[in-house]
Amino acid sequence: MIKRLLSTGTTTILLACGATGAAFAEGSRHEPLVVAASNTATNALMVFSSTGALIRQIPTQGQGGVSGNAGGIAAAGGRVAVVNFASSNVSIFARDDDGRMFRVERVVPVGGNPVSVAFGADHLYVLTTTHVESHRMGPGGVVTAADGVVPLVHADGSAAQVGVIKGQLILTEKSNAIESVVLTADGAVSGMAALVSNIPANVNAPFGLATRGNEAYVTIAHADEISLVRNDAVLTVTGSGTQHAPCWVALDGPFLFSSNSPSQSVSRYAVYGQKVVQDAAVIAQFVGNPTDITYRHGLAAVIDGSATNSRVSVFKVDEDGNFTLQGMATVNSPSTNGVAIVEAADRD
Repeated sequence: MIKRLLSTGTTTILLACGATGAAFAEGSRHEPLVVAASNTATNALMVFSSTGALIRQIPTQGQGGVSGNAGGIAAAGGRVAVVNFASSNVSIFARDDDGRMFRVERVVPVGGNPVSVAFGADHLYVLTTTHVESHRMGPGGVVTAADGVVPLVHADGSAAQVGVIKGQLILTEKSNAIESVVLTADGAVSGMAALVSNIPANVNAPFGLATRGNEAYVTIAHADEISLVRNDAVLTVTGSGTQHAPCWVALDGPFLFSSNSPSQSVSRYAVYGQKVVQDAAVIAQFVGNPTDITYRHGLAAVIDGSATNSRVSVFKVDEDGNFTLQGMATVNSPSTNGVAIVEAADRD
């Protein structure tokens, strides 16, 4: 994967395509928001409208610096979690008093450098370069102390993403490991991480993943493949065709979308049962290399980066899985990392 450069300066946003004079107004409570992390030395949560206009930047109170990962930001139930790689902590944002914007609720220390986060029913899961840990969530938010810690199989710094399935976590390490971790009845991680079975013989850089129910769709980036994992085993492997290195994936309804870093594109797959079928090789093209993708209830967002800047593109997704660009923001920093969607219902 292309390593992202760290930026020590101030992040500047240049708006295009969806920009208006109201770009810096507060967000409507009735519209979804797109959130990303600046991932700079002074890390910040960047909040965009559903038309790609910057609304606000909110300091995370930590330092960025993560690269080669996916899921560095996660959203659920009105809360947003952002990894602060260089600070070894995770910032938790909650809704402000009128529900239109976010405030830092607390900063949660973790026992290593965090690269990816995921919300479960009542836990936040944090993947670091060496282990995964669980933090209970209650009415007061995410608990600071971890209630479970499990070391990774390799723990060599190549950790990529964590996802939640029924009773388990699925983890990837780019040094050729797709792993599962058992959750206790109350949702804490426990035991040891274990490799899933039937990992393809040509496995090369397991990377991004998307989860639903008891299934995980995992990219094998350098092998140009996507694998379906269920019940601790790889069931199906599908090639990415003309598009190379599918790195990150997003799933909702019948469609799985992959962002293909060196091909600077997004592909669409139809998923059903054990089938993963590429429906369209290219449905969106980008100037730089995509670094993350999210998709939720008819809205998608993609971050792509090049040598000097990155872009956050927001798309409307129709019932056939077609992308229509709603707006794009250009960030004068190549390090932007992680993207998620906060629905209006999550903020009411």
